[in-house]
Amino acid sequence: MGVTALLQVHPRNPQPRVVREAAGLLRAGGVVAYPTDSSYALGCLVDDVDAVRRIRAIRDIDARHHLTLVCRDLAHVGRYARMDNAQYRLVRLGTPGPYTFLLRASREVPRRIQHPRRSTIGVRVPGHPVVHALLTELDQPLLSTTLMLPGEGAPLDEPAAILAALRGRIEAVIDAGRCPAEPTTVVDLAQEPPLVVRRGGGDLARLGLAEADGTIAA
Repeated sequence: MGVTALLQVHPRNPQPRVVREAAGLLRAGGVVAYPTDSSYALGCLVDDVDAVRRIRAIRDIDARHHLTLVCRDLAHVGRYARMDNAQYRLVRLGTPGPYTFLLRASREVPRRIQHPRRSTIGVRVPGHPVVHALLTELDQPLLSTTLMLPGEGAPLDEPAAILAALRGRIEAVIDAGRCPAEPTTVVDLAQEPPLVVRRGGGDLARLGLAEADGTIAA
């Protein structure tokens, strides 16, 4: 088994030294557990095939389960997802925040991480200082998924419990204390009308939307 580091970081003013250490582990092919404004997540670099395989194995999910590109800002989102004006407006309203949007992937996204039939990818911009600092240091998105283990009904949210569960299977746990422990609200914007795939921490009212029978409308 490998060594899993516990990197303690200030939740609002993350120490640059710790951020650089986490970024170095990711650049070396690592998988890290990191905090967001919704829950802890597992992340790796987009072009690391083995790290992506390890994340899917930890979660026990296949290629049909959307992974998410966690982006620093809307400019990054625009590089990796194709949006018309209406889609852009909705994504902007939920940025930053606890929302994941499913969109058609751009040519920047490798086929192996797109949904195999729909050519879509999840994108989001979290509102958490630690992940923002990490994304700024990396200058590229993280390929991520909620840290919810097989058979569990909620994400892991205690750094010590994450370390105990995943020791030797990931390279680091970035410990910024507890998160809300609530997954993001997932909105599929790649179909018409859009569909609420999962209700989570993000309020649809913030997007100027109402929900009826799973579909959403302005």
